[in-house]
Amino acid sequence: MRFLVRDRLLGIGDDYWIEDEHGNKVFLVDGKAMRLRDTFELKDTQGRVLIDIHQKMFALRDTMVIERDGEALARIKRKRLSLLRHHYRVSMVDGTELDVSGKILDREFAIEYDGELLAVVSRRWLHIRETYGVDVVREDADPALLIAVTVCVIHLAEKEREDD
Repeated sequence: MRFLVRDRLLGIGDDYWIEDEHGNKVFLVDGKAMRLRDTFELKDTQGRVLIDIHQKMFALRDTMVIERDGEALARIKRKRLSLLRHHYRVSMVDGTELDVSGKILDREFAIEYDGELLAVVSRRWLHIRETYGVDVVREDADPALLIAVTVCVIHLAEKEREDD
């Protein structure tokens, strides 16, 4: 499954559609403005909230939290002691971890579980300007979760770049 995202800075208050490879709208990323913390909602085409994404308020390092139906699903933060500047850990509530690494700001990175590729985020195979793709390579993977992880790591990397 391949999803197309029009590249823009993921600013709070920005809403944008994520399309499938045929140009059909699939997910709406709804940025919530005027909040104390960075907040996004991932919605389906009927406007139902599939996933809530927000910044953890009192964390030593920037951390994003992903929730589904009001229940925590995952926490995302940059890995400590990593030689790669853009290497993030996704800690799932069930104790499993996903690794996200690559050139996040260039939109060239991978999402893996236990060394197995789940999704690839890339601009390389697209001819549309200012667009990147999220290619979900595992049939049993949760596309909404992987899109939410992508939104989070790009947002965290952009914030880190702004703070430098």
